[in-house]
Amino acid sequence: MSHPLRYPRLLSGFLAASIFATSLNGGQAKSLNEYCQLTPDEIARKDNLRQDSLKGNLQARKAYETLVAENAARLRDCRSRHWLQEQGIWLRLYSCDVRPGSIESALDRIVAKGYNTIYVDVFGDGQVLLPPNDNPTVWDSVIKARGAENVDLLAKVIQEGHKRGLKVYAWLFSLNYGYVYAQKSDRQDVLARNGRGQDSTTFVHDQSQAFVDPYNETARGDYYTLLQAILKRRPDGVLFDYIRYPRGTGTESAVTKVKDLWIFSPASRQALVNRGTNNKGKFIIDRYITRGFFSANDLAEADKLFPDEGSPLWQGRFPPENEIKIPFQTRLARLQQELWFLAVAHAAQGVIDYLAYFSSIVERQGIPAGAVFFPDGNQLVGASGFDSRLQAWDSFPPSLEWHPMSYAVCNDANCVVKQIKRVIESSGGQTRVIPALAGLWGQSYNNRPSLEAQMEAIRVGIPQVSSISHFAFSWQEPELDKERRFCKM
Repeated sequence: MSHPLRYPRLLSGFLAASIFATSLNGGQAKSLNEYCQLTPDEIARKDNLRQDSLKGNLQARKAYETLVAENAARLRDCRSRHWLQEQGIWLRLYSCDVRPGSIESALDRIVAKGYNTIYVDVFGDGQVLLPPNDNPTVWDSVIKARGAENVDLLAKVIQEGHKRGLKVYAWLFSLNYGYVYAQKSDRQDVLARNGRGQDSTTFVHDQSQAFVDPYNETARGDYYTLLQAILKRRPDGVLFDYIRYPRGTGTESAVTKVKDLWIFSPASRQALVNRGTNNKGKFIIDRYITRGFFSANDLAEADKLFPDEGSPLWQGRFPPENEIKIPFQTRLARLQQELWFLAVAHAAQGVIDYLAYFSSIVERQGIPAGAVFFPDGNQLVGASGFDSRLQAWDSFPPSLEWHPMSYAVCNDANCVVKQIKRVIESSGGQTRVIPALAGLWGQSYNNRPSLEAQMEAIRVGIPQVSSISHFAFSWQEPELDKERRFCKM
């Protein structure tokens, strides 16, 4: 027979937890502010509940879980009625986030600021957000904590994000495989190289950038293994970052001659020669990239070696009729220019094909894919030079989400709006454009207006934009980020 006081005690506990949750939340009917954000009091109450629940307080745990669900519903309702349907933020996780409550704390802060999407760094700086004991890639795990070898931070952040009404995207570096990767003795042919024999570790001196040759099959195989491991966790989307080549400083921020291009590793070089569609075309391409220029003697040698072939041919080349009869110097000048544009197009096409290949793998699983890029990464420089990043984003697959990093700096937000308008015009209306903004709430930062000012300028100037992201959580919560990054386990 049940003890006569058992049910009253259970009922009393249930009522206490319910009253506790209701009083702390202030009621479901309470509206969020114009940015779908919680009040400081609500944030503090939620933090206290989470901390008490971590200490084993079961009533606090129930109240906290109820509040998480209620906040998710309020955020969903607020965003559905807001001009900005989706507001995302970029988030890095650290080894310290294996601690109980760490991920929950970060996500609660994110929800409190009105965000309903997060872009989680799952591959950056040569590390992957996979458990050490379930990491099939060539890269080390982010997790270094002893005893946490089986902790799956990516799976957990997706699970906890969904509880809070957040969409959780996986954000991956792409052609930048990380400095440690570049030190591997069996990966030297994989690295992108320019005509001076440099790889990006000797070109960009920050020990964080190691760009690979997008034509190299080993590089693609390594990345394929990584991507499959990420997709196994079923994120809500995948964003590909660093879809470009490195950018130098000063005069090296532009490419003006073939030796500047990152096409001299074996795979890319051979793929360029193979773009020749007859022997004379292959010979001329090979001579051009070997010497860095094409001379009158080279043209005469090509004519002598292949007398039965008229014009040199390569993909995309449509020479004039009877070109062989055109005056020698005119032919030479024409070929010099065409070879330069062929080499540039080949470099850019490698990036485009790499992105198209990996994004198609994501899309085939029914998961949205997106490309992150600089709006000014595809600019002409001078008469025939190009931005050294060769980020031809206007040729990226239109099926992708486009995430332009709209970080322009001027006296107001007009330059940011201008960047976004250029991207939207280039998209032809076929592509979802989700601008990424840099800044802080309520104050200017690094000569940029506040996030509110930037978003208001976009609302007025580009009303068709309904999704925006902010870089980054670490800027908005520097103390919490520092504590999570350098904790004592």
